[in-house]
Amino acid sequence: MSQNSFKLTPNLELSDLCSYEAVLAYLKESNRNKHLLIGNGHSMAYDHAIFSYNALYDFIEEIKDPILSKLFSVINTRNFEQIMRELDQFIQLAKIFDKKKDMVEELKQAHKLLQSSLIDAITQLHPEHIFQISDEAAEYGYKFFEEYINNGGKVFSTNYDLLLYWILMRNKTKRYCDGFGKELLNPEEVKKGEEAVYDDLEWGENKNRQNIFYLHGTLPIFDTGIAIEKEIYKNQIYLLTNIKNRMSKKEYPIFVTAGNGKEKLKQIYRNRYLNFCYEHFSNIEGSLISFGFNFGEYDTHIIEAINVAAKQGKRAGNKLYSIYIGVYSDNDLEHIKRIENKFKCKVNVYNARTANVWGTRN
Repeated sequence: MSQNSFKLTPNLELSDLCSYEAVLAYLKESNRNKHLLIGNGHSMAYDHAIFSYNALYDFIEEIKDPILSKLFSVINTRNFEQIMRELDQFIQLAKIFDKKKDMVEELKQAHKLLQSSLIDAITQLHPEHIFQISDEAAEYGYKFFEEYINNGGKVFSTNYDLLLYWILMRNKTKRYCDGFGKELLNPEEVKKGEEAVYDDLEWGENKNRQNIFYLHGTLPIFDTGIAIEKEIYKNQIYLLTNIKNRMSKKEYPIFVTAGNGKEKLKQIYRNRYLNFCYEHFSNIEGSLISFGFNFGEYDTHIIEAINVAAKQGKRAGNKLYSIYIGVYSDNDLEHIKRIENKFKCKVNVYNARTANVWGTRN
């Protein structure tokens, strides 16, 4: 299929769009590196009832917390990014007009409560363990990512859930690396034939081989202040149960829950794991394919990183040349047409419905 088939033209309609497989075939023919960016649409394709904003909103609303109830009655939306953004604005206004600072503190409390409630909601709604994913879904799910990690590409996710992690673990592939590893604590004793003793699973030692990046954090990754740790299945206890146990001790996973792109970027820069992932994303080369990511008004930091990648190494030719954005609907397509000029690389589109990421579930 010719490159023109992917072009974003004013009269282009959803029915005209090429398939996901056509994108892969074209990039293979062009011998170009390709990377993947997934957003919440990837998780919703697995189960819309669990991973949609509506499901999360309904769960939090059922908590009947008086502060959150007041907040939801004022901010009439189920978009958590918008709620966070407006909360931030309320706090700035309160700092000016609330001389006693009572309202400022109450709003800050609401902000923290909403953040923790959002994490709680995702955790409670989430499938309990890896084997609740069917064999078919796990197989198709892995094939989707395999196309990238087996061919020198990288996978970037903005999702908080365990689906990507589970799919990679379920297939026991050795080609992926999320940067985590265990350090051998007794190398001299091991040489003498004693049993090896390892520390907790920490990030850093394998970051130079990393090809899986969680741009906004994810449920199993925790920042202890000293190390970035990954919670795992251990002592015959499911991973999600171990995560819940940590959360019961007021330990929360690394999550970017800020409102707009600027605030998200501040959160990213304050955490060394997130900062590393973001910087790596800003330096990808070749082409980027997105699936389930809508490039909304709160995603400016993602577009900024893409533009940095598009300009870096310009003289040597080592840069990001193009992005292929998956769209599900006419509204999605029109949105990408409106924001095309925000990208510094070539923008192409494809029909996301043709990417069979979960088998018959999709």
